[in-house]
Formats: sequence, structure tokens, C-alpha cells
Amino acid sequence: MTERSKMDTNFYEQVFEVARLVPKGRVTSYGAIAKALGVANSSRMVGHAMAYAGQASPQVPAHRIVNGSGLLTGRFHFSPPTLMQELLEKEGITVANDKIKNFKQVFWDPLQEL
Repeated sequence: MTERSKMDTNFYEQVFEVARLVPKGRVTSYGAIAKALGVANSSRMVGHAMAYAGQASPQVPAHRIVNGSGLLTGRFHFSPPTLMQELLEKEGITVANDKIKNFKQVFWDPLQEL
């Protein structure tokens, strides 16, 4: 494993650990996770890590991670792509047009909650 791969793996695990803390019925954003990890300008790296969440053990509730305005931008990493919305709705979150309704009310900020 290259040094870069080790760094990516460690970062991904940190992302997954924060994502695992998001309570049912709540969501957080890629940017909020990045800020919680001390890398505020790395929301895209968090998104990249979340693309691999399906391979992580223990499981990562990747459906609870959305973009900063509540859009389900990660939905295409689910099979089928509607699964992300279905999982959120099972937890009581309302989604319309691939966007979470009442986003501010269901938003979980790791900086405030941890």
C-alpha cells in the first residue's frame, strides 16, 4: 500500500466514524463532516470517501449524508438510485425532487453534537 493509500484509508475511516454517529431520522452534510474533522475545505474528499461507504465494516448509514442544501447528491451510488430516498423516508424524513424538506430541522451538526 502506498503512503497516499494509507492516508486515504485513514481519512475514509474518520469520515465513516462520523457518519456512523448520525442518528436515525437526521442527516448531515459532506461539509459538516469535513469541518468536524478539521478539514473544512475538503467536502469533496468526504463525498469521495462516502462513495466507498458500501464497502465499510461496520456499515455506514451513507443515506444520511447529503450536500449542504439537502440535495441527495449521493443517490447514484445506491442501487437502485431511489434507495437513498426510500431509506430516508423510512426514518421519517420527507424528500421531494431529490431534496430534503425541512432540512434545517433534521440537520445534525457534528460540531455541535459531538
